[in-house]
Amino acid sequence: MRQKSRLRCVCPLEWTGRTTLEVAVRLDLARILLARTQINPVFLDTPQYECEPLGDALGCRLFLKVETLNPVRSFKGRGTETVLTRLQELGSADAVVCASAGNLGQALALGGRWRGIGVTVVASSAANPLKVERMKALGADVILVDGEIEEALETATQYATETGAYLVEDSKDVGTCEGAATIGVELSDLPVDLDSVVISVGAGAMASGVGFALKSLRKTTEIICVQPENAPAMTLALRAGRPIEVGAPTTIADGVAGRYVIPEVLDDLASVADDALLVTEASIVEAMRLIYVHAGLVVEPAAALGVASILEGRGRFDGRTVATILCGSNVTLTDFHRWIR
Repeated sequence: MRQKSRLRCVCPLEWTGRTTLEVAVRLDLARILLARTQINPVFLDTPQYECEPLGDALGCRLFLKVETLNPVRSFKGRGTETVLTRLQELGSADAVVCASAGNLGQALALGGRWRGIGVTVVASSAANPLKVERMKALGADVILVDGEIEEALETATQYATETGAYLVEDSKDVGTCEGAATIGVELSDLPVDLDSVVISVGAGAMASGVGFALKSLRKTTEIICVQPENAPAMTLALRAGRPIEVGAPTTIADGVAGRYVIPEVLDDLASVADDALLVTEASIVEAMRLIYVHAGLVVEPAAALGVASILEGRGRFDGRTVATILCGSNVTLTDFHRWIR
């Protein structure tokens, strides 16, 4: 059992209280280390290095973990590889279905193609068209529905019930979290003491997984979760100590634009998070621009949340050694140029 961390939510809300909660964490370090032997190597040992120009611009010593240099251009392949491997071991992996804004769907489609497993992805009709086309190109059957990711999940759940396909639910399926946690294992190998790791949060797989791995291997590293203030569901749930109702997300960061919180993922994340921050849309765009200018990397909005939080940190990170995960680069050139211009 672990105690829930004290959280401070900033921009625009300030943490004013303290909540404690005993939770049973679902993640297991032994399974995470095993996952590193099961994930296709194309997703592993991604670049992690100090980016001095960007760090100088932000006033800290900044390490980037680049998760975009793989066939699906995001970290999601680590989780889908873990899930599919475990399904194969159980002998129950003929067909799978998921709801996705695009990155999970691409990763699942590629993993299914490698293994001869049929993949169906349900996405919002308003989903990023680049991501939709890539899912189809990788072999997924794509079903578009009206609404947001929650409506897509309802349809995917119904599809699983009717067809017998296995429902891969991002973050709720612990394999997606433990696959993502391998990022934290790799970060723990950096030859420096990390003061903080700032991690983008949507449904919570990456933040809970990376946070758990680092707290297991680098106990003094501060784990900071970051969401857009226009999609604050997990941050406000961490602040309240329970899932709460929020309005529909209105952020350009489609990869983290969920509205509802999975209770067991909240428990996992609360056990490792030291802080939870919200950032503005303007800061997200400026962070994308700075990453491009100083690191030469194109990232999607969700991948820029960590840098955005340093921008809004009001000196909090000055002189500290910080790492952030650039978790995806599935963005159209039209959108990218329009935003950073």
